[in-house]
Amino acid sequence: QGQLVESGGGLVPDGGSLRLPCAASGRTFSSSTMAWFRPAPGKEREFVAASRGFIYYADSVKGRFTTSRDTAKNTLYLQMNSLKPEDTAVYYCAAGVRGGRDYKLRTNYDYWGQGTQVTVSS
Repeated sequence: QGQLVESGGGLVPDGGSLRLPCAASGRTFSSSTMAWFRPAPGKEREFVAASRGFIYYADSVKGRFTTSRDTAKNTLYLQMNSLKPEDTAVYYCAAGVRGGRDYKLRTNYDYWGQGTQVTVSS
């Protein structure tokens, strides 16, 4: 039984940076796809970034966000630079253990954190 816990959220000015850790416990996710999602206005959670051997990013964050893993610490990170007000959201960490192919599909993820709020002021 695994658990994911995000932290590091907060209030930053337009153009600022934040680093979000997602600490895993209860099991290892070293061979799992791990990803970040955030809710889109009026929509369900949308894909932000994923790590599965290769790294994938949503077009809206490419070049500004970087995701990385520390397998020794069983932790996933999201480094967010050049933040914009439209990046304001609750950011969720997720892990998929069933090997679903579509890393953008939230239903392919089995474990979710509780989320951490990121607010970018204009």
